[in-house]
Amino acid sequence: MTNRREHFVAILLTGGSFAALAAPQQAQAQVQASPQVGSVAPGAALPDTTGQDITVTGIRASLRSSRNIKRDSQGVVDAISAEDIGKFPDTNLAESLQRITGVSIDRTNGEGSKVTVRGFGPDFNLVLLNGRQMPASGLGDCCSAPASRSFDFANLASEGIAAVEVYKSGRATLPTGGIGSTINIRTPRPLDRPGLRGSFGFKAVYDTSRFSGSKLSPELSGIVSDTFADNRIGILLTGSYQRRKSSQAQFNAGWREGYLGSENNWGSLAFPGDPRYANIQNRPGPTDIYQVTQNAGYDFTDVDRKRINGQLVLQARPVDNLTATVDYTFSQNTIDARTSSIGVWFNHNNTSSSWTNGPAAGPNFYAEAFTQGEGKDLAITGAVAANRSINRSIGGNLAWKGLGGARIELDAHHSTATSKPTSPYGSNIAVGSAIFGVQSQRVDYTHDMPVISVSMYPGSEIQASNIRPAGNAFRNAFMKDRINEATLRAGYDFDTDLIKSIDFGATYTDNKVRSAYGFIQNDTWGGTLSAAQTPDDLFTLTNLPDRLSGMEGSNNSAIIPNYFQVNTPGLINLLQTSLNVCAASVVPGSCLAQYQVDRRINEKSIAPYIQSTHAFNLFDYEAHLRLGLRYERTKITSSALVPVPTGTTLVSFNEISIVQPVGASDFTTLKGEYHNWLPAIDFDMSPIRDVKLRAAYSHTITRPDYASLQGGLTVNSPARPGGGSTGSSGNPGLLPYKSKNIDLSAEWYYNPVSYASVGFFHKTVSNFIGTTTTQGPQFGLVNPGQGAAFLAAQSALGPSASFAYVPGGAANASILNYVLANNPTAIVRDANGVPVGIAGRPGDPALIFTVGQPGNSDQVGHIHGFEFALQHSFWNTGFGAILNYTIVKSDTKYNNTLRYTATQFAITGVSNSANAVLFYDKGGLQARVAYNWRDGFLSGYGLDPFYVEPYGQFDASASYEFRKGLTAFVEGINITNADRRGHMRNNQTVYFAAPGYARYAAGIRFSF
Repeated sequence: MTNRREHFVAILLTGGSFAALAAPQQAQAQVQASPQVGSVAPGAALPDTTGQDITVTGIRASLRSSRNIKRDSQGVVDAISAEDIGKFPDTNLAESLQRITGVSIDRTNGEGSKVTVRGFGPDFNLVLLNGRQMPASGLGDCCSAPASRSFDFANLASEGIAAVEVYKSGRATLPTGGIGSTINIRTPRPLDRPGLRGSFGFKAVYDTSRFSGSKLSPELSGIVSDTFADNRIGILLTGSYQRRKSSQAQFNAGWREGYLGSENNWGSLAFPGDPRYANIQNRPGPTDIYQVTQNAGYDFTDVDRKRINGQLVLQARPVDNLTATVDYTFSQNTIDARTSSIGVWFNHNNTSSSWTNGPAAGPNFYAEAFTQGEGKDLAITGAVAANRSINRSIGGNLAWKGLGGARIELDAHHSTATSKPTSPYGSNIAVGSAIFGVQSQRVDYTHDMPVISVSMYPGSEIQASNIRPAGNAFRNAFMKDRINEATLRAGYDFDTDLIKSIDFGATYTDNKVRSAYGFIQNDTWGGTLSAAQTPDDLFTLTNLPDRLSGMEGSNNSAIIPNYFQVNTPGLINLLQTSLNVCAASVVPGSCLAQYQVDRRINEKSIAPYIQSTHAFNLFDYEAHLRLGLRYERTKITSSALVPVPTGTTLVSFNEISIVQPVGASDFTTLKGEYHNWLPAIDFDMSPIRDVKLRAAYSHTITRPDYASLQGGLTVNSPARPGGGSTGSSGNPGLLPYKSKNIDLSAEWYYNPVSYASVGFFHKTVSNFIGTTTTQGPQFGLVNPGQGAAFLAAQSALGPSASFAYVPGGAANASILNYVLANNPTAIVRDANGVPVGIAGRPGDPALIFTVGQPGNSDQVGHIHGFEFALQHSFWNTGFGAILNYTIVKSDTKYNNTLRYTATQFAITGVSNSANAVLFYDKGGLQARVAYNWRDGFLSGYGLDPFYVEPYGQFDASASYEFRKGLTAFVEGINITNADRRGHMRNNQTVYFAAPGYARYAAGIRFSF
């Protein structure tokens, strides 16, 4: 049962809308090239180009516009635009962004959700809405308070988006926070396109992943805009409703930390002389490192996601040079995920295994056999994650253009993002059940989908009548991010050859974040109610291979043949009625846990800037220069309510539960401060016609995540009797990551739609956040796993004794039975008086924790790479192609052959990526086929590394405008059912494997 509770977690699945295929780098069709393109403030009104002589529509319009923006801008900027109002190329913003050179995406439940730019992950990319810094909230993983700053694009539908701009090089006028990039989402404005305009669409999505029920789900969207009073007053309203029902099957495995072949610790492989050694094939050598399986299982999740978006924009232009805008944006994303799991846990006693060669060896298989008296369990878990994220933003903008080139703009907004549960059980809950009586279990890692095999003793067959409840956990998380921000921008446009403009201004940002977490935990893994007391209809026997079909290994004859769909709410009601498992709830009749961790962070920043743009001839060639400097000063106040433990309970051979009574907590407050000077320089010239050379240098920062900034110390439960108990504390004095960036590019624009470009970038990143650790006792806690009561029982019963209490059993029936008979005051009982553990008592040895605290490292990381792009239209055939390839390299790399005791430093997310798009656009017919690929990458590391393997998928779409304003379309996402996998030190230390599923959609759009 080692670390069992960490696996009993509902899978928090979030998703965006279903994506069509977008051409890469589609720039905003309305933006008009000018010498000052690079200095336009984010969120400013877009010039109208309806008066241009040449009218181009469809895919070619987007490609032509992207070409012009890329050519005429200063700095490195790419964009994706709506061809017309309400007609953004994709219904998922992240799916669109992946078409841009250097941009990769993370997927949740098969849909794009967060972006990685030039090797820097979601936390290193700042997202703006109309030039404003947006709050971000989410409920994170299962077992801690939310901490991420990264924005989830799944919260926004694309129908109300005018453009998404990706700023890859720094700029003094932009808010700071993105080392990878700054991404600005622009929404439409009524005065940009005068008159009555609108677009309404309906889409039916067919999701092949759905396990049962209808695979169809609806999406509705609409946008309408109108102007009045001689086009001086405008109103715009957008709205969308999207519902997706989908499913996901996934193999998951937990691994013990890396062992050296020379080690002889609990869980490590047997040495010569041990009877178990004969069962090991190709045992890793003394200097090899290897990991052993702790647990493995199959998770089957049904997801019901509902997303509502809306925006209201009011504009007035009483005189030609003054524009006032008020806007309100709302988004709501509701996720209800129900997971049923079946899996095995290893005790590492009578094991057998086979291994690949070192130096980082991986298992071909890992297996264990049990005696009937051990009562080994087959774990059956039901989990629920029901949560809602709501974003609200209200803002105002006043822009004035005076005489002689003067400009002043005042922009302010109040925005919030809140995530919390929608069920009475909490944000993420898991209820364990089991069939006790496993004879042997085995995991075969030589297949794409690892194969779990189980044999049961007679009378313990895999059927509902043999299932009884076990441990459970009810986790309750909350996060709210509120940003108040005001920006004053001013400038002057000169009518001279050398100085074209001067811009200056300042931004004040007040960011207030609260993230909280609590849990109700019942560590009754040995079982509670009997199988006879547990209704069979709570568990529905379901064919397992059918749910995994598509990956090699899923139809292996040895795989577990069935799993159980668990009626988790019904099981909770049974446990609450019979055992009162949620007695500690803060709301009577629910399972909502009181917050035991409550973090409140307030960041206040002031950022003045100045920027100038210049145009001149250099060696008889036209050249442009932009010089900018931004100063950022940030003050941080961090308060944290953290639990104060009062005791310990040994609940299994390798688990100590930390006793943390409700209300036993305390607040601590810490402060920090930092400032940065951030220069930005952009230069470009055209040595020959249609060729542009570009160079940029800038400094950018990314702020630490919220967990690193929190004040207070927490220790993690369960702790470990033999070592490995952990804790953590925050550090509000952390400095932000800082990057010094160089960008170089050469671009050839050889016809009105086509171009070829090659770019080089180099980033030198400092202030990386590492973890310093200290070891010692905390809160006076003791170790009952090394205490007198447990050691006496272990000595009397021997190493093969089981731990869990056997009702009515003799003293030699188990460890708990022995302690009950010989030292009853050491026994801890549950609410029904059943023995569940051994209490830590005075005289027991101190429990030693390894406590980590974040700190800025002296390490400096270097990332460099090349970006290649080709956009080509094949004459007047209607056919065209877009190709791009990004190479990203880092001078830091995780060494899989070093044990975790060696300090390592590596930059995560670094990988190459590529896109290939073939399109046709002629006579009202548009069609695209695209392939998007990302190489494998290091996604994270702690004691051991985690890698995501290479992934590529095909998407396709087509549309036909059969009468003006009326268009029918079809889309297909991941049409080849591409699968995903991740591994650790060795390719066969697989920690997840998930079959892929295609999604198809068909719909109709009416525009006027």
